[in-house]
Amino acid sequence: MIDGRHWDWETGQKKIPMADWRDRFGWVEEPYASQDGEKVAAIVNTGEETFNVCVNGDTWETDFDKIWHLRFLSDGCLAALVSEQGEWTVAIDGTSWENMFGYVWNPLYSRNSGSVAVAAQQDMRYCMVLDGKPWDETYANMTYFTLSDCGTKTAGAVQVVAADSGEIHKFKQGTFTAALQGKAWDTTFVNVWNLTISPDGEHLAAEVRQSLYDYTIAVDGLTWDRTYTCVWEPVFHPKKNHVVAPVRVGGHWMLAQDGEPLWDRSFVQLWHQMFSPDGDRIAAVVAPKYGRWTVAIDGLPWKRSFRDMVTDVVFSPNGKRVGALAKEGRNWYVVTDGTPWSNTFDMAWQPVFSPDGEHVAAKIEKNGKFSVALNDQLGSYMCDAAWDPVFSPEGDKILLRFIEDGTYYRRVVPVGEFAR
Repeated sequence: MIDGRHWDWETGQKKIPMADWRDRFGWVEEPYASQDGEKVAAIVNTGEETFNVCVNGDTWETDFDKIWHLRFLSDGCLAALVSEQGEWTVAIDGTSWENMFGYVWNPLYSRNSGSVAVAAQQDMRYCMVLDGKPWDETYANMTYFTLSDCGTKTAGAVQVVAADSGEIHKFKQGTFTAALQGKAWDTTFVNVWNLTISPDGEHLAAEVRQSLYDYTIAVDGLTWDRTYTCVWEPVFHPKKNHVVAPVRVGGHWMLAQDGEPLWDRSFVQLWHQMFSPDGDRIAAVVAPKYGRWTVAIDGLPWKRSFRDMVTDVVFSPNGKRVGALAKEGRNWYVVTDGTPWSNTFDMAWQPVFSPDGEHVAAKIEKNGKFSVALNDQLGSYMCDAAWDPVFSPEGDKILLRFIEDGTYYRRVVPVGEFAR
């Protein structure tokens, strides 16, 4: 979770010129803005086969052979996948991890710390690496990587039984399991899919396939008592060790907790469930009937449904409100508590609530330009690039980050003056 209490919330604007970057470097890749808005950075080409990162006009001290996936971390540091002399690792603010690998990919970032995890391959063996430290164990095959919210544990689906492509009987008996911090479960499965780690980092849950036709949820290697015709990704309760997952029963989808029905109704489809921050409420994307999508809160669907899709569901920080995005035809809608905004957009991004839930804003795209909309009001500017808005801790101001005409802007605006 981003802590903005110590950011500069004085009303006003800061500028960082970027137009000259294209003159200084061979090319400039996609820019990224820090969460506090004080920095803007991009991967830049500095030579025939060398790359660097430019931050507020200054480059890192070291060039690299290649740089991928530049991102700001929740603590404000800047991370990227980098290659040196044919090996790969992660660089934080220009300093590489000590360990190098044949390849690294799928970077994961903790929401509550500056931790970074990646999947790594070395000598055709696979593992996870957290803040530069690889697992002690490596595996012949590994997928579905995950990092705990606390930023201290990693997990993945791993192959623990060797099987040639023709040894179908071995696959049917089970060759995969899950590993937390490199330690694999004792139980094997035909398949292991999406994994999730408990908030305290001590427990691991996953979708598993026990046979060609039987699916269930496994927690710390122990399966639920019931099997289903299909399951979706599980989630942990934020304050308890309960596990909740969508399961398919009798041709319909329902929500189950620890193997028992949780909601008293089923849907044509149900997935992407989430708890409110306090754990008292659950929301999920559901299809009440074929071809219609909406959000259900504690089993009760919104009255309004949408034709194409509903996505990016989010609770307000106080857990009292729910926002989402919906799409019908070419139009995207921001939806709050079941009511779509009157404005429609060519594209919209996940809604952002103020701490008290009174206000909601979203990054939007319209006619090829970007902006931010607040409480169904469009901002007074349209720009070349923009980032998600951020509310001040008191909820009375909003931080806007955008690029227009080669200049990056950091602007703090009182909520009451947003549309002026």
